[in-house]
Amino acid sequence: MDSAIQLAGFFAAHGIWCVSDGGPLIPMLAFEKADGKREMQRFAAPELERGVEVGRDWLARNPEGAMQAVLVYDGLVTLEAGKVDALLLDVRVYALPPHSLLMAVPYRPATEGRQFSVYRPKFISCDLSVPDYQALGSAFFRGVDSHAKGAAVWSRCLDQSL
Repeated sequence: MDSAIQLAGFFAAHGIWCVSDGGPLIPMLAFEKADGKREMQRFAAPELERGVEVGRDWLARNPEGAMQAVLVYDGLVTLEAGKVDALLLDVRVYALPPHSLLMAVPYRPATEGRQFSVYRPKFISCDLSVPDYQALGSAFFRGVDSHAKGAAVWSRCLDQSL
C-alpha cells in the first residue's frame, strides 16, 4: 500500500494545484505498472459525475493491468463543520489480495474575498485488516512533497483548522 499511497499523494498535490486557481478538477486517474512506469488519464465529460463514473469503471476493470491506481475527483465530504469541498482519492492496489482506500483532501475554493485553503487529509475507509494510519499518512505526504508545484501550493495555503 505504501507505493500506492505515495502515488495518491503525488496526484492529490497535482489536483490541489489545479483547483487552487478556482477551476473545477476534471476527474483524473493515475496508475503505475509493474515496471514502475506511471501514466495518467483525464475523464472529461459534460458533467463531472459522468467522468467519475468512467474512472470508477476503469478502477473496477483495470484494463491496463496496473499494479496500483488512484482516481482523483472533486466532490464534497461531510465533516463536523458540515459539507466541505474536497478532492476524493479512490486508491486501489491490485496485488493478491487486492486492497482499497478512500481519502478526502478538504479545501476551501478561492472566492471573492476568500483565499484558497487546503485542510488536513482524512481517511474515509480502508480495507486493510489493521491499517497503520500514521505510516499511511507519512507515505501520502512523501508523495505530496514529490510534486513541487502542488506541494508549494499545499504548504502556502495550509489551514489546519479542520
